[in-house]
Amino acid sequence: MELRQLRTFEAVVTHRTVTDAAVALGLAPSSVSEQVRALERDLDVTLFDRAPRGMTLTPAGQRLLPWARRLLDQAEQARREVREAHPELRLGALETIAASHAPAILARLAERRPELGVSLHTEGARDVLLGAVAAGELEAAMVLDTEGPLGELGFALPPARLEHLDLEDVPLALVAAPGHSLAALDSVPPELLHGERLLVNTPACSFHLAGQRLLGDSVRRVRTGGIAVTRACAAQGLGLALLPEFAVRDELAAGTLVRLPLAVAAPPVLRLRLVWRPDRESVPGLRDVLYAAAA
Repeated sequence: MELRQLRTFEAVVTHRTVTDAAVALGLAPSSVSEQVRALERDLDVTLFDRAPRGMTLTPAGQRLLPWARRLLDQAEQARREVREAHPELRLGALETIAASHAPAILARLAERRPELGVSLHTEGARDVLLGAVAAGELEAAMVLDTEGPLGELGFALPPARLEHLDLEDVPLALVAAPGHSLAALDSVPPELLHGERLLVNTPACSFHLAGQRLLGDSVRRVRTGGIAVTRACAAQGLGLALLPEFAVRDELAAGTLVRLPLAVAAPPVLRLRLVWRPDRESVPGLRDVLYAAAA
């Protein structure tokens, strides 16, 4: 079983005919057919059902397909590792948590593997990060979620299988300007928030989703933007904000914002999670990132 045969196998799966696969690979159709037949002889199975309208995978071919992608990925990683003097690992992070959480992980990683280069890619959209991990454009990414399976917060996952590691809790705080009518209460049950203005980012934002789970439709949502804008608007008395504690710690200490003592069974908390593709755990440096993140 050769890598060129696996590449040809994938091309036939993608294009469904020998002729179209040959065009994509820049080979003669006879060469594509011979490589597929040679692969079938090596494995002693039939990989395709051949029909006038195209070629479809047999059960054996379906079993080979993820292995083919895995082996080709590993070969590409090996090629990159050999050619590059210093291997580079690509780590993604949500912009909202990159500055507060990524540096410590990178520092532990630098201590563990000083020769390993790591490029940090920040992104405001979780879907873009997860899609990049699924496509192999990033080795891992840090996102926010809630307790339970990946995506329990309410966001969609890409079709690729993803694994995750919970790194730490990210507590949230419901905050308002000091002069807000609810600021003087010792306890704020959710029903008192009916009709209040909740300052939010896009519906896909982790804090927007957390607010939806915590408060439902009892509040009116007003679009403001990212953390900095939402925090500033809340300080000006334009509404309430549900934000991570680390983002409002200085304002709470200075008294420009106050925490509302929300009366709920459990305090609002998100989970910082590291996400990766389990079939790429052999990528050089990825396991070191997992160790550094979990430390």
